[in-house]
Amino acid sequence: MSPLRRLREYDRIAGISEIARRLFAINAFDGVLTIIGVLMGNFAAGVSQPAIVVSTGIATSAAMGISGLWGAYMTEVAERERSLIELECYTLSDLAGTRIGEASRAAAIVVALVNGVAPSVAGLVVLTPFFLAAWIADPLRIYLSSIAIALLSLMGLGVFLGKVSKVNILFSGLKMLAAGVVCAVVSYLLTRG
Repeated sequence: MSPLRRLREYDRIAGISEIARRLFAINAFDGVLTIIGVLMGNFAAGVSQPAIVVSTGIATSAAMGISGLWGAYMTEVAERERSLIELECYTLSDLAGTRIGEASRAAAIVVALVNGVAPSVAGLVVLTPFFLAAWIADPLRIYLSSIAIALLSLMGLGVFLGKVSKVNILFSGLKMLAAGVVCAVVSYLLTRG
């Protein structure tokens, strides 16, 4: 059986895609908002050197990724093991070597990867203008471009969630966008000197 077919089978058994979709949205949202906080803190402190913002943003994105990956893996393994033990008690059999056991282990890995990758990648996407600072001379323009990417990313996440929940996608997008604006304003007000 090909790895893709096996993963599809594990998804049917363990419900991986639904959990992964939910964690992707939550953690991409967290990644974008966290980097908005980093941006506003740097802006309020008068940081005009893109390299400082990039190093802070990369470190923050890496920390979010490690935290998400590690925390989700440990949590998912514990929950999946508990469920497997309960099922084994009902069936009076060892399920570790079965497709159910394999699906349980695969779910923990996939969920952990999504949980770690989503905030890191989302954070790095928001930082894109700072990576391109050599071509954008004005620090204010770089900050504004990053905030614009963050807000567009949040709008996109909202539209995605609107499609998933089959509600008004524009309204869903605007709610996510509002969270970004609130985060930017609060972060700026809390960090300005």
